[in-house]
Amino acid sequence: MRETKIGLVLEGGGMRGVYTAGVLDAFLDAGLDFDGTLGVSAGSCHAASFLSKQRGRAYRVNVSYLHDWRYCSVRSWLQTGDFFGAQMLYDTIPNQLDRYDYAVYAQRRGWFRAVVTNLASGEAEYPLIEDLHQDIVWLQASSSLPLLSRTVKVNGQEYLDGGISDSIPVKEAMRLGCEKNVIVLTQCAGYRKGPNELMPLIKAKYRRYPKLIELMETRHLRYNKTLDEIEDLRKQGKVFVIQPQQPVTIGRLEKDRSELHALYCEGLEDGRRQAEALHRFMER
Repeated sequence: MRETKIGLVLEGGGMRGVYTAGVLDAFLDAGLDFDGTLGVSAGSCHAASFLSKQRGRAYRVNVSYLHDWRYCSVRSWLQTGDFFGAQMLYDTIPNQLDRYDYAVYAQRRGWFRAVVTNLASGEAEYPLIEDLHQDIVWLQASSSLPLLSRTVKVNGQEYLDGGISDSIPVKEAMRLGCEKNVIVLTQCAGYRKGPNELMPLIKAKYRRYPKLIELMETRHLRYNKTLDEIEDLRKQGKVFVIQPQQPVTIGRLEKDRSELHALYCEGLEDGRRQAEALHRFMER
């Protein structure tokens, strides 16, 4: 048994998350596991498939229902308030069409937490996903994009996408005892986030939540600072980063299956190519 606790940190990015799905399938092929996992937005959904050891499931869920309006569409957005249909994603698919292996998930190694943003406090929260069936509401909250999703209510509190408050939660992983961390990003090296161009709409829709608005206004600054901190940690040998080698051209709402397949294959190849170095990082 290794002495150093190793964490896995998964960035979000909407449909760009198929890159992460590929990386995680390579991890399954290599037999890698972790002492703790933190997933943000799409990263939290892909983590669930990884921890239930269902190779290919995360990719299938992303591409198999692209033309089903219940999965992702303007129609879904207008009828339900969710561009990515909550009923389809968090009930119909995992319980009927492409079921989670709940039994395997229950036997996983380590803890799993999803990052969510509390609208009232403007703080990130990191709820444990102990029972994948009962706690799936936290995956929904973690993945609920502002403007495109309804807020998710849990225990009287309202939540949205975890990326708003903590896009790459490596500090939280370290606080929780993971001395070294593997980080999967969905943008290439050198990427930097700019100011949110939709702030006028955000201010209008979420005017009752001033702390959320402040988070959205400063998100790019906090995100870019985190990237700088990750680079320092990488130089210290405390993190291992896997990310696309070239700029990612698809967006959060991409529906071109060929483009998504290509990005998944890129993640799969990157994960395979770095498996040996990753093993050394985790064991030394």
